[in-house]
Amino acid sequence: MKRVLVLAATLMLAACSQIGTRQKAGEPFRLLFWNIQNGMWSGQGENYNSFVDWVKAQNPDVCVWCEARTIYYEGTRDKMPVEQKYLVDHWPELAARYGHKYVYVGGMRDNYPQVVTSRTPIHGMAQMVGAEPDSVVSHGALWAQVQAGKRVLNIVALHTWPHPYAFGAEDQEASTAAHGGDAYRKMEVEYVCKHTIGNATEGNWLMMGDFNSLSRTDNALYGLPADDPKFQAQDYMHDHTPYWDIIKRWNPEDVIISTVDNTRYDYVFCTPDLFPTITDARIVGDGYTKPVRDANIRGFCHPSDHMPIIVDFEF
Repeated sequence: MKRVLVLAATLMLAACSQIGTRQKAGEPFRLLFWNIQNGMWSGQGENYNSFVDWVKAQNPDVCVWCEARTIYYEGTRDKMPVEQKYLVDHWPELAARYGHKYVYVGGMRDNYPQVVTSRTPIHGMAQMVGAEPDSVVSHGALWAQVQAGKRVLNIVALHTWPHPYAFGAEDQEASTAAHGGDAYRKMEVEYVCKHTIGNATEGNWLMMGDFNSLSRTDNALYGLPADDPKFQAQDYMHDHTPYWDIIKRWNPEDVIISTVDNTRYDYVFCTPDLFPTITDARIVGDGYTKPVRDANIRGFCHPSDHMPIIVDFEF
């Protein structure tokens, strides 16, 4: 049943996980999560044709997109004025090209929102941006509900602060030395959980995102001390929420990465009652999604610096 290849720290990125075949019997419900880097910057010049073709081939029922807003002109780091940005305003148009009629945009406080698209109607529950001065959700978050057979799925998505210093830190060097960024990411995760599943007494819950944080379950890859602050956000998910890390539980012996930098920052979590319904779970690094660094612009990749996650459920 496993679809993710074992990766040692020294393996080439080309050894990333492969796409498996979707089961035909019963047509599983498919979730696709992906950080598409700067509103799929890599696809702007070709009208997102490769992106749309790839998504259509996966045939997802629900997609959750991270960094879902256009920021830069094609092939540059030059920022577009707001009136010229294709996304997020045109997500309904783009999603329709791969068969999704419904769109929900999460909390937008900067250029990196999350967006949900779906075949079936989406009920928006919350668009979160936190509150000044001490609980800002740096890139916003969302909570939405979709119907999956007879189940209502609660979908929570976030993208945490990416820097080693805390959001808003006046002395970035001192904040970095004090692991301010790691503490800030834990705060964001805790805030979003408390405003979503923290208020629930029951229900089917999924939480996902680019957490910009490391899990100690992957420490065979990182070799960090047990008390390393980089584990704070994922320790909170493990120790203080009911969520299970789907990819790790589905592939417990594997060393897994999700980014061009050989780290796993991308996670999909579920409540325990949902885990037995999973028929497949994998990070996809195929001929299209495997990141390739841009030759001219540092930090930019094609099609993204992250790889997508696909989870299939049989309800």
